[in-house]
Amino acid sequence: MSIHIEAKPGDIAETVLLPGDPLRAQHVAETLFEDASCYNRVRGMLGFTGTYQGSRVSIQGTGMGIPSISIYLYELIHEYGVKNLIRVGTCGSIQPHLELGQVILAMGACSDSNTNNLYFNNLQYAPIADYGLLSGAYQTAKSLDTDCLVGNIYSTDLFYLEDNNRYDTLVSHGVLVVDMETSALYTMAAKHGVQALSVLTVSDNIITGAKSTSEDRQQKFMEMMKIALGSVVS
Repeated sequence: MSIHIEAKPGDIAETVLLPGDPLRAQHVAETLFEDASCYNRVRGMLGFTGTYQGSRVSIQGTGMGIPSISIYLYELIHEYGVKNLIRVGTCGSIQPHLELGQVILAMGACSDSNTNNLYFNNLQYAPIADYGLLSGAYQTAKSLDTDCLVGNIYSTDLFYLEDNNRYDTLVSHGVLVVDMETSALYTMAAKHGVQALSVLTVSDNIITGAKSTSEDRQQKFMEMMKIALGSVVS
């Protein structure tokens, strides 16, 4: 048992999906998993283990932002021996041509967070996905006839920042979307020798102002979950 996860040894699978919202973790466990059981309720951050197409898998809520996900990543890796960590969440597009619901496979993650500066003493580290998981997710998306883009994303510490020119340089360098967790996920996975991937769906377009409805977000989230699960089952 760790500080923030009350699971006993063996309760958590080697592969863990990581939505920010713990209620989404519960919905996935109840909808897609077989024989799902809840192993964590600490701070309401629900976690479940079950099977998907015969493979044992867990899903753990992480909350929002790099500080929050970093806590769960550390404990999952060090206390429970997790080997594959897959973030599944929403993102905001900073490219005007990207449509709502677009699935993004994050190949790399830029960031304005100070986390990597603390790790690397101000060296410029480039956090990237595990190729095996990335390739598996891409092939699964193709088999499901789901369009997905593979590219660079941006992880920010600030959800609200009133700066209209904030993303100009990122846009001009082809960065696709913004989230709040992936950079830390990839850095910590590299540091501790485990595999990581971030699978995202565009829920809003920061440039155009377009936003998905809650119903659309839920439908696209379940499509994304099947892609994420396929990356490890394959």
